[in-house]
Amino acid sequence: MSQQSNTAKPSLQGVKIKARKGAVKAQAKHEPAVFRDQLYKHLETVDNHDFEAITNKLLQAGPSLDYLKYAEALFEIILAGGLIQPGGSYVDDGAPMSPFSILQAKHPASVDDLKNYVQVLNKLIRRYKYLQKPLEEQSLPTLLQYINRWTPDQRDKFSVTVGLLISQGIVSATCLQTLSKDHLVKNDTSITVLAIIFRAYLADQSMEHLATSLRRGNIKDLLIFFPPNRRDGKILDDFFRKENIPQVADWYTKRQQALAKEIIVSELKDLCAQNDSAETIISSVQSKLEENPLPDTELIQCLWQGLMATVDWSARSDQIEGLALREIGKFAPVLEAFSKSPKVEVALINAVQVHCYDDTRIMKAFVPILKVLYNKDCVSDQAIIYWHQKGSKPQGRQHFLKAAEALVKFLQEQEDSGDEE
Repeated sequence: MSQQSNTAKPSLQGVKIKARKGAVKAQAKHEPAVFRDQLYKHLETVDNHDFEAITNKLLQAGPSLDYLKYAEALFEIILAGGLIQPGGSYVDDGAPMSPFSILQAKHPASVDDLKNYVQVLNKLIRRYKYLQKPLEEQSLPTLLQYINRWTPDQRDKFSVTVGLLISQGIVSATCLQTLSKDHLVKNDTSITVLAIIFRAYLADQSMEHLATSLRRGNIKDLLIFFPPNRRDGKILDDFFRKENIPQVADWYTKRQQALAKEIIVSELKDLCAQNDSAETIISSVQSKLEENPLPDTELIQCLWQGLMATVDWSARSDQIEGLALREIGKFAPVLEAFSKSPKVEVALINAVQVHCYDDTRIMKAFVPILKVLYNKDCVSDQAIIYWHQKGSKPQGRQHFLKAAEALVKFLQEQEDSGDEE
């Protein structure tokens, strides 16, 4: 065998020798654990309920611990108490739970207590703005998808925290889309968590504020968080009222009614453009109501607004009143079909009142319009009298009450003479 040369092998000066990809991947698997251990050393030096000291430690550790690279591990430690592996369980490497996390908040979970933890996160993200996106797009959706594996206490604390993070504008409501996943929806986990999130949010902000957040987060329909066999407006209403957050139920009902009105108005425009008969319009509206129910009083006002929106009001000013009366006479059978009670009839009169107030061109036609509706059996004399006495809207009230005095007096006399007979 020939002897090996002791001469050093040649090498390129100034060239960085890259490690093999397999070695890099193997090392990367352990990097979050190294980050965790180093973060623990910072947090262990202060009381875990001294929120100001915790905040300062986290802010000071940022440059040395590379938060940008380990953002997901950072939030798992603060929000879940440790590193989470795929599937939702903790990384099993013998490490203790974090010296500081929201899971150490008081039991039972309370908004006031968890606000302290959220404030720590808020200050951390304000200092390191680049952490906001990983929290919103990665950490929260990932943790939410495993929330069915948490204990009730852990789930409640995390849910309250999510509600506060969204209410304070630290993250958007987009992360809630994760709760629509099948494995969370099927056992009522999603709606239970959502109720806790909403309750925490509403302890901090108004329902209007929450509605805006949901819209911006592209949360279009709360029914997607219910099991498929329970996706019904009545079930949703009952659920949120039992959870003591009736404002969510009220908001959802109003929103669905607004959508139903839009559908009916759009349908009316199409049918009227085709000159369909009153019978066809009535049948179509009834069909739409089966899919999107509306209270009778809301429906009659919607019908009035929709039918009036189909009229071409480009006539000369001296012809507007005649046009209005002619069109209302044509639409009367549709209105009469849905004027089912005195309460609905008063609602129709109020719709006319507000319409005439808003469109001054037909303000003088208010009483003639009432007469047409009365003659076509859309409104009764009792409804007109009740409206005049105590049922009118504030818009232009004095003007319309005075204008209708003669008609009301005539109807009262007709009623009195009828009683005498």
